[in-house]
Amino acid sequence: MDKNNVDIQKRRALIVASTLVGGIGAGFAAVPFIASWLPSARAKAMGSAIEIDFTSIEEGQRVTLDWRGKPIFVIKRSKESVETLSKISERLRDPLSNEISQQPGYAKNIHRSIKEDIFVVIGICTHLGCVPLYKPKKGEVDSSWVGGFFCPCHGSRFDLAGRVFKGVPAPCNLVVPPHKYLSDKILRIGEE
Repeated sequence: MDKNNVDIQKRRALIVASTLVGGIGAGFAAVPFIASWLPSARAKAMGSAIEIDFTSIEEGQRVTLDWRGKPIFVIKRSKESVETLSKISERLRDPLSNEISQQPGYAKNIHRSIKEDIFVVIGICTHLGCVPLYKPKKGEVDSSWVGGFFCPCHGSRFDLAGRVFKGVPAPCNLVVPPHKYLSDKILRIGEE
């Protein structure tokens, strides 16, 4: 082939067209790859807030929900059980909930909740991650039991505000998740 007969314009047009088609092809190939980095619908749903009509919960009853793969206990405490919370402080490891990572700021109080009678807590023992049993009745575990949560794995005990007793394996209180009241009936867990 004669070097003088080479059409430079045609060659440039072919190079530009090939580059353009290759770039578009690479873009189409990259879209599914980049989309795989985004969270799935299931992952989004697991992280989203959940709601409950707490007016259907009876006094002393515990309702268990699932939020982010963790059990959430919503409990309607009786007036008597709320009064007990202030009488056992000397038996607790952190009665004033000073460990800030264990609850939102608005739940740093003796009852560890927004409303005294409605308690929301993540139902996972802070020792090794077992699910504690809800034992609200006095004397239900032993004669000194005032009501609360008992972990059957290693014997950790928590009061009805999720505060840990002294002398048990659990190092800190049960965790209170972020939550807020949307109305006089609806509680949203997972959002402040």
